[in-house]
Amino acid sequence: MRTVPGPSDHVVVVGAGLSGLACALHLLGAGRRVTVLERDAGPGGRAGRVDLGGFQVDTGPTVLTMPHLADEAFAAVGDSLRRRVELMPLHPAYRACFADGSSLDVHSDGEAMEAEVRRFAGPVAAAGYRALRQWLERLYRAQMRRFIDTNFDSPVQLLHPDLARLAALGGFGRLDGRIGRFLPDDRLRRVFSFQALYAGVAPGRALAAYAVIAYMDTVAGVWFPKGGMHALPRAMADAAADAGADLRWSAEVSTLERSAGRVRAVRLASGERIPCDAVVLTCELPAAYRLLGRTPRRPARLRHAPSAVVLHAGTDRTWSHLAHHTISFGAAWERTFDELTRSGELMSDPSLLITRPTAHDPALAPPGGHLHYVLAPCPNTTVGPSAEAWRDLGPRYRDRLVGELERRGLDGFADSVREELLVTPLDWTAQGHAAGSPFSVAHTFAQTGPFRPRNLVRGVENVVLAGCGTTPGVGVPTVLVSGKLAAARVTGGTGRRTGATHGRVAERVGGTR
Repeated sequence: MRTVPGPSDHVVVVGAGLSGLACALHLLGAGRRVTVLERDAGPGGRAGRVDLGGFQVDTGPTVLTMPHLADEAFAAVGDSLRRRVELMPLHPAYRACFADGSSLDVHSDGEAMEAEVRRFAGPVAAAGYRALRQWLERLYRAQMRRFIDTNFDSPVQLLHPDLARLAALGGFGRLDGRIGRFLPDDRLRRVFSFQALYAGVAPGRALAAYAVIAYMDTVAGVWFPKGGMHALPRAMADAAADAGADLRWSAEVSTLERSAGRVRAVRLASGERIPCDAVVLTCELPAAYRLLGRTPRRPARLRHAPSAVVLHAGTDRTWSHLAHHTISFGAAWERTFDELTRSGELMSDPSLLITRPTAHDPALAPPGGHLHYVLAPCPNTTVGPSAEAWRDLGPRYRDRLVGELERRGLDGFADSVREELLVTPLDWTAQGHAAGSPFSVAHTFAQTGPFRPRNLVRGVENVVLAGCGTTPGVGVPTVLVSGKLAAARVTGGTGRRTGATHGRVAERVGGTR
């Protein structure tokens, strides 16, 4: 594995999102002096927090899976996730509601889920689920160590027995077709393949290997941190500070001072100069490349994942059929993905993610209040409407969403709203997200593993990248791994823990598989 040559005693980490904080903790655990620079007033990055008239709104991810990856970062400095954050396992992990009026609770416990599938679709489907679960577990084992939790220097590293195992498992077939071999029911296939949208690829075109995301969601389990998702980066920042990190808020980086192929100092917009031995950039790829003064050449332009419209609504009521996470599927499926990734149209029959964090933490709302987070995927600004077009389109689409929610059983939703925040591709663009998408670079085959933008930058020997735009990719588990891998580039460590250590970490966070 290539590492940063020369001294690396003082490392500046730019960005205090999940990847930057994970990197900082691993660097601190390896004995480095660490300065974290964050342009916002506090930690979190995408996993931020907004106070909306007393409603505490998580502005980013709502689903926490694989918490042992966060605990590895805490463990690097002798701390633990459990000591810092109260995690609540979600049962069910999701509730899936379909256009025909049926619904299914998605459990991570195998026996509970098998019983639910039998109730929902009969004994043949239950047997198919049992086989699918075994396949997902084998798929995860084949991928995690060799293709996710690893630093790539060359595609040659793919030539390993695990690649043959992945191929034998059908990992290079199509996701939708592979899931269909186990589950004849179209509704069940959706439950185990919609996660491909996280990777920015339609299930019908995604590699079956991306079912590893379904493993994380439906087998490994889903948790919710008391205090909301923002409690995780807040706790990581506290642990880093206690371990000796210098955390600087409202500290925007303006330039990197370079000489002889190395960054010698980071200069802030305030004019302050911070000398350093190495730099980890966790900001968006376009911002990182601007600071570096160069964009790596690629055979084809990067493709970005679809975007999303998010309606954060603080209401004075809720609806009994909503779980903590509810996926409301429209009747359309293939057409929906075609609209999102090809034609650039808004979903004509939307599938929505509705999250109700106050189901497990009522303190996130004022007394008698409830929080609802409604996410509607939409085309990014390269494929669909421009960022500026959303200035007028956004309010109209908000009204369409509210009408759709009421048609799907959330009667009186419009009148229940006391506070709201609408986020569209216009806002994502203003935050610096390329193509107006918070989901970054899509996980097409040509943008996955060693073909994804790498975390070392040619021509600058002491700069490392981290975050969802580089390896291993998008999602809370993978950005935590990204921070660990970036730290390993600086320290020369593998960044991995042994199987025994993994088991002990899992016990600390409540039995993660």
